[in-house]
Amino acid sequence: MSFGTNLQYLRQLSGNMTQESLAEKMSVSRQTISKWEMDTAKPEMDKALELCKVFNCTLDNLFRDEMDKRSDKYTNLRIEMIPGFRYVEHTVVSTDPEGDAIDRVYKYAKENGDENPKVIGWDFQKLSIEQINVYNMHGYTAAWILPEGITPKELEIKEQTEHKYVAIHIDRPFDNPFVTIPGAYHTLNDYMRTNGLVYVENEVIPCFETDGESMDVYIACK
Repeated sequence: MSFGTNLQYLRQLSGNMTQESLAEKMSVSRQTISKWEMDTAKPEMDKALELCKVFNCTLDNLFRDEMDKRSDKYTNLRIEMIPGFRYVEHTVVSTDPEGDAIDRVYKYAKENGDENPKVIGWDFQKLSIEQINVYNMHGYTAAWILPEGITPKELEIKEQTEHKYVAIHIDRPFDNPFVTIPGAYHTLNDYMRTNGLVYVENEVIPCFETDGESMDVYIACK
């Protein structure tokens, strides 16, 4: 863990705030910020508390946590307004649900003439303690985003209205998926907290990821 690394990380999440801008907020010199980030000096307690206010974090975050989970595979950290869309979803609960859920919605798309389907997915949380602890199961929901002009019969169609999301792009997410994908969600949560954004989970899909060789991860916010 490094205070300097954490400070630089939080500054970069804040709209790529410059050292000069942070120095002005803190009423210190740019050289002081530079020394903090290089770990050649530490702030006094009053300045440390002020940093916590600037970045909406705790002293533990600043001085003890290893906050930066970013990878060179991450690009295009952003806020994006996602237009409303219709979708068909399929949920699987098993020891390995992702592939089965995704394959099913691709099958729906093919059966309905969508040759280039857009598929997203997210973790399904409504599991029993027994399913999790005894059978080592987890849940996953995959969804096929319906194109204009396609309305499949005998499938439940859901709709989502336009909503704001924070998002990040991952190149080659499956090279190390159990590190890279959770790290993307961690980075988005830090970005939201640092910029005063609030997580939204009602009436929208709270978070999802796109399916493909590359991936975009989204978390709903306001």
